[in-house]
Amino acid sequence: MRTNCPRDCYDNCGIVVRSGKDGRVIVQGDPDHPVSRGSLCTKCATAYNGVWQDPEARLATPLRRVGPKGEGAFAPISWEDALAETAERTQQVVDERGPAAVLHTHYSGTMSMLAFMFPLRFFHRLGATEVEPDSICNLAGHIAWSYMFGTSVAGFDPRTAVDSSCILVWGANPSHSAPHMDRNWLGDFNGSVIVVDPIRTATAARADLHLQPYPGTDAALAFSIAHELGAMAAFDTEFIADHVQGVTEVLPAIETCTPEWGEEQTGVPAGDIRQAARLYSAGPALLWAGQGLQRQPTGANVMRAVGLLPALTGNIGKPGAGISYLNVAAAMLGADFDELSGTSLAPNGAPKVNHIGLAAKLENPERFGALFSWNTNPVASAAEQDRLRAALCRQDLFTVVVDCFPTDTVDYADIVLPAASFLEFDDLTFSYMSPIVGAQQRVREPIGEALPNQEIFRRLAGAMGLDEPELHVTDDMLIQRLLDQLDLGLSFAELAERGHVYLAREPVDFFADRRFRTPSGRIEIASDAATAAGLRRAPVPTADAREADGIFRLLSPASQWRLNDSHANDRTIARRSGPATVTIHPADAADLGIAHGDQVRMRNSAGQLEVEANVENVTPRGVLVSYKGRWPKLEPSGANVNVLHEAISSDIEGCSAVHATRVTLELAH
Repeated sequence: MRTNCPRDCYDNCGIVVRSGKDGRVIVQGDPDHPVSRGSLCTKCATAYNGVWQDPEARLATPLRRVGPKGEGAFAPISWEDALAETAERTQQVVDERGPAAVLHTHYSGTMSMLAFMFPLRFFHRLGATEVEPDSICNLAGHIAWSYMFGTSVAGFDPRTAVDSSCILVWGANPSHSAPHMDRNWLGDFNGSVIVVDPIRTATAARADLHLQPYPGTDAALAFSIAHELGAMAAFDTEFIADHVQGVTEVLPAIETCTPEWGEEQTGVPAGDIRQAARLYSAGPALLWAGQGLQRQPTGANVMRAVGLLPALTGNIGKPGAGISYLNVAAAMLGADFDELSGTSLAPNGAPKVNHIGLAAKLENPERFGALFSWNTNPVASAAEQDRLRAALCRQDLFTVVVDCFPTDTVDYADIVLPAASFLEFDDLTFSYMSPIVGAQQRVREPIGEALPNQEIFRRLAGAMGLDEPELHVTDDMLIQRLLDQLDLGLSFAELAERGHVYLAREPVDFFADRRFRTPSGRIEIASDAATAAGLRRAPVPTADAREADGIFRLLSPASQWRLNDSHANDRTIARRSGPATVTIHPADAADLGIAHGDQVRMRNSAGQLEVEANVENVTPRGVLVSYKGRWPKLEPSGANVNVLHEAISSDIEGCSAVHATRVTLELAH
């Protein structure tokens, strides 16, 4: 049987499943899938055949808390009792304080379409407050490119690389977060690959050119490359005249940002800046802006500055050219995600708060009386970890957690509802890189009494007496509705037989008509909407100041072994990945008397963390790297790197600037 991986990953790999022993299945890569080509990444190949099918590791029955919050002491209860108690206590909060006093937080634990979006119908109907999911991850970039290009989810089709001479990867690490795109797309590309990243990743090491700026100086680097492009007469004046607004507002700054100035600001040699301009100017060129790029204090400005390169050179709207941030082709080519998530059930929109202030919001007993956490594990992933834990201990905060596993967040629940894994129900998957839709087939029985997310919230709607038809539509009907919208001419059974299908036979050019969804219909380098949001009217060549002596900038990017914090509880992955580490530049380590393998302590106002030192020359001096994705409860310290994540906002209020985290570093003993 064929299915598809629904993880939060660019690759969206195809999977072939064979029967195993004792009800288990064997999960392998689909050789006919154009991205995975018969292999799965190490993390998923291990976990899908390991912890995801381990009945001892999974949540198998509803649970009620019997001990103090945070200790994870529960007793099994029936679904009937769990739903009745959840409905009663939620309704009590609604009656006494209004529906907005119910808060729900969710994100990308699974990204299959129904499980990812259908539960929102329940909360929209209820009138609950939503923790804006993208605020922890990529919202500043979405907003910035929406101002500039009119959309942030219509990117380039990777198949168009056959017409490209250059791929510029800026602020993404495909070797960890898109390993098949890294190996089977960038690896096969015949043109030049430029990588911009403060870390010398495996992708950067293989690139034709690696630009390694100090964190927070990307806007200055973009302006410096633009200066060199202008000096080479590489600006497409006809394209600019016809399709770009506001160029005159950035040209004076571009003229002053020479490669030598760029070197001074960013640490990137002037010769490398000139080389990057030469490679990109050869065109057509593709720009892949990663989500990590905008997780900085000036993230929105950085995104707009980097967007200058395709706008000024006309590298958009023609074969082999384009931009990509998140390429949600399914939504662009027919799937109605608003309908799937039931936005019409909340005609005035859902009230929202952001992840950055989650701990502070939950501390206030006047604000929220109930919390639902589903498809996410905020105790592992949110800012101010210690403060958040304390807030979740409120006895008057009725907390419901929906998950496949007993995560750190589950330990703070009053009621736990067991979710089925992607192997245990039918759904559809989509990629945010390639324009592919896949069938997620039920290939084994659910473990215990676990249910898909969408079924859990259908039953909860029933328990609360919510009878709108939209809340009770079956999976079969939802899937068929999506297939009809995508106009694939396939039933689910036919799609499942194939495994996957491209949404268009030929490569898609999302900007072929060169009409942009901005107020002017042009690329808006200068934007009134940006000004209204408190940003500068046009991007500027900013660069963060270097840290004071004794202070380090800490980056916490994606791990090779974990997908966010998914798979962190797989024993094989834990053994292979080893203990938590922080990577330190050799010169910095020497100054501090730190040797490879020493226990060191990082500390700031949010908390402290002891990990093992990895002394390696992969970043500029003054920059530390500690990979995200560990469960605090499984670490000797009882914490992960997010215990150091302060509630720092980017230049768009409420959007994470996690890569601006600053710490001190010392030997632990």
